[in-house]
Amino acid sequence: MTQELPMTPDAVTGGRTHIADEVVEKIAVAAAKAVPGVVELGGDVARFFNAVLDRVGLDQVGDARRGCSAHVTDGAALINLVIVIDAGHPVPEVTTAVRVGVTQAVESYGVRVDEINIRVDDVAIGGPVA
Repeated sequence: MTQELPMTPDAVTGGRTHIADEVVEKIAVAAAKAVPGVVELGGDVARFFNAVLDRVGLDQVGDARRGCSAHVTDGAALINLVIVIDAGHPVPEVTTAVRVGVTQAVESYGVRVDEINIRVDDVAIGGPVA
C-alpha cells in the first residue's frame, strides 16, 4: 500500500531554500537609498554610532543593514525601514517611492513582499544628517 504525501511549497526536489532575513535587509537598504529624497537610513542612535565609526575609519561597519529589519516566512517578507528625508521632499511621495522601489528590488530576487512599514525619523535641512 502506498501513501500519497501532500506537496508543499517547501517540499521540492533537491531540498529547501531558505533566504535569510539579512539578505532581504541588504536588498531593501540599497533600494531605499536609491530613492530621491532619502538622505540616510537609521534612527538617531544608529546614525550617531555610525558617525563615530566613520571617524575612526570603520565607515563600512553596519552600513549594509542599518535602518532596516526584515522577517522572511514562507517566501514572503515583512520589512521595516527607518529613513531620513531631504528637506523639501513631500513625505508621502518619498515613502511611496521607497515602497515601490524596495518591493521591486526584493521581488526581483523571488521573495514576495507582504508589508513595508516606514518610519520617517528625521529631515535633513541644509546638509547631511549626523
